[in-house]
Amino acid sequence: VHLVESGGGLVQPGGSLRLSCATSGFTFSRYAMSWYRQAPGKEREFVAGFRSTGIMTTYADSVKGRFIIYRDNVKNMVYLQMNSVKPEDTAVYYCFALGLDDRTSNYWGQGTQVTVSS
Repeated sequence: VHLVESGGGLVQPGGSLRLSCATSGFTFSRYAMSWYRQAPGKEREFVAGFRSTGIMTTYADSVKGRFIIYRDNVKNMVYLQMNSVKPEDTAVYYCFALGLDDRTSNYWGQGTQVTVSS
């Protein structure tokens, strides 16, 4: 099983960035995909994800209206479009897969750093 995030980097406040998560080794369509983030000195927190149905989406209040999560079940990828970014969005962003048929089956990516700074 592999989840590999990419697309992180340095972006100015108000700018945009798209994160990608390439997956392999499991049945992608049977997993609810999510993005989490962890800032220095803080706990990992939920950012955006697909609900258990794998179709409807949900967002943390802090990113609602600015970030969009979407997935490509053909390419087995999930994306996070980050718009109007703020310095407080600075964190390592992780891709997470949760099994829809077996909730004990879950996987994490290695993370990608996003830094929002002028």
